[in-house]
Amino acid sequence: MASYAMKSGESQGRRHEEKEHLYRTRFQRDRDRIIHTSAFRRLEHKTQVFIYHEGDYYRNRLTHSLEVAQIARSICKSLQLNEDLVEAVALSHDLGHPPFGHTGQNVLNRLMKDHGGFEHNKQSLRIVKLLEKRYPEFDGLNLTWEVMEGISKHSQDKENPITSDDAVRFPSLEAQVADFADGIAYNAHDLDDGITSNLLDLSQLRKVALWEENEKRFDAQYTGLDFKLKKYQVVRSIINEVISDFRKATWRNIKQYQVGTVDDVRRAPVRIATFGKEVAEKNKELKQFLHKNMYSHHKVLRMESNAELTLEGIFAAYTTKPELLPESVRDNSKWGPRERQICDYVSGMTDRYAINEHKKLSSG
Repeated sequence: MASYAMKSGESQGRRHEEKEHLYRTRFQRDRDRIIHTSAFRRLEHKTQVFIYHEGDYYRNRLTHSLEVAQIARSICKSLQLNEDLVEAVALSHDLGHPPFGHTGQNVLNRLMKDHGGFEHNKQSLRIVKLLEKRYPEFDGLNLTWEVMEGISKHSQDKENPITSDDAVRFPSLEAQVADFADGIAYNAHDLDDGITSNLLDLSQLRKVALWEENEKRFDAQYTGLDFKLKKYQVVRSIINEVISDFRKATWRNIKQYQVGTVDDVRRAPVRIATFGKEVAEKNKELKQFLHKNMYSHHKVLRMESNAELTLEGIFAAYTTKPELLPESVRDNSKWGPRERQICDYVSGMTDRYAINEHKKLSSG
């Protein structure tokens, strides 16, 4: 590994001291603990864009997390960074996402505005630090400091471990890579799902630089290529283009700012991980196109409206009649005040469970 890679043996450790494993590194153990959580398994039935019953070929939070991990590992291998650390961060980064995607987060944040709000990165930390109960010695997973640093994402936040030192401005390079891999995967698979679902107008998409340039490349190479097959190849080519540019731009920053240690990464004047200027503009254009034409599509907005009614109904029922909550939720004062206990419980629901629970509460 490179000198600026985060080595497992140099980790700042865990909150609760543990004996080291015979043949697994600290970050490998963290990854394994994350994979075996209930929160990770529930990601299979949590929305990316489409609610679970819309079709079984659309991405969900679990497939998204796996795609992020794959992209992040590829980048880290090429930059000689710690693949185990970035995989642990990538697989855990969405553990705190509520049902119904970003709509769920916005609704819970509004409902919790007088009680500390709701944000999925903070909730992911809450899950790994407190809510998952798998060990007799401590609550949570007792993950390493570096994995929790990567989960939190934010460089300035009271929940973020790195704020204990004012000179530290950014997380490890592995955490920065995981953050970018999240965005790369998000854009790519939403393109794929948006076309498959007929939410995106191809004539408009073909005006977006990243799509236009990569599609023309395949049109020049193949004659009469089936569009379904070409779609996969174009998306694949877009992923390759942005990753290649990201690697080059990040490497330039490593050289320019003379990054030689993990400390240099954290104290650098800018984030070391980045896109080049041209690709950054193209990527921004693609994101804006998806927001305008997919996330704001009337079919998606209808799904979001139904999701909002579902979560509001559940939250109101539990707030009015706390006895409707499971006994395990009501009796665990460590989860915080009642509103936070309700929020923890609701945010952990899958789309399917939330829909069914709302029906039961409404009919009961």
